[in-house]
Formats: sequence, structure tokens, C-alpha cells
Amino acid sequence: MLEDVVKRYYEEAGYNCSETIIHAGNEYYHLGLHEEDMKMLAGFGSGMYSGGTCGTLIGSVAVLSKLLIRTKAHDQLDELRPVISAMYRNFREAAGAVDCAKVRPAHYQKEIRCLNTCLIAARVLEETVTADSGLLDQGFR
Repeated sequence: MLEDVVKRYYEEAGYNCSETIIHAGNEYYHLGLHEEDMKMLAGFGSGMYSGGTCGTLIGSVAVLSKLLIRTKAHDQLDELRPVISAMYRNFREAAGAVDCAKVRPAHYQKEIRCLNTCLIAARVLEETVTADSGLLDQGFR
């Protein structure tokens, strides 16, 4: 399960929420990203360190984009939009909000920090990928 991989990256490797999702997604879905590539998500933790959109949601959208896009978003909007919209909607439902400033108070625990939010994002991401058989047909996981 993706949740197991997420837990390992968050607890053992010490990545922030957004980094955790991209690293776990890279491993679990065999995305082929290099360590240098994944550094691009470092600044999205804690809602871009401003309480904005949750870093786990941003990381999840990055994973979905890598799974879906062959050239660029504008070439595949009919495929991309419903999947990203579903991820956003389902994350909001599961976490209670999409902004870190609202998600964090509901799920943060001092002992485990944002692990609960990372696990919510992992569940929603995996459900989103599973629900869209086109993603699975592309040879991922």
C-alpha cells in the first residue's frame, strides 16, 4: 500500500509532507524521477510555508500529472482535469479542507507531526489512481 511507503519516507527519511508524497509516489508508481527532480517539491511543505494549499495535495497532483501527461497539460486537459478535480474534491472531503491552515489543526499531532495528513493524501491518491483505470493501463504499478 502507498500508505506504508509514505509512512517510511515521512518517519524514517524526515521529508516534509510534499516531499514525502513525491518520494513515495515515485517509488510506488515507478515514476522514474531522480532525487534532484523531487527537490522541486521541497518548498510546498506547510502550504508553501504560508498555510496555503496543503503540501500533500500538491505532491499528489504532481504524482498524478507525472502518471498522466505525455507532452503537456494543454494537450490532455480532457484527461487531466477530471482526475485532478477528483483528487482535490476527495482530499477536501477526507481532510476537511485543502489549505494547510485548516488541515493542520484538524490532523496534526505533536508526536507525529503531519503524518496523519500524509496518510490521508496517500489513501486519496491511491483511490484516485485505482479509480482511473487509464492510469493503471499505462503500466504503472
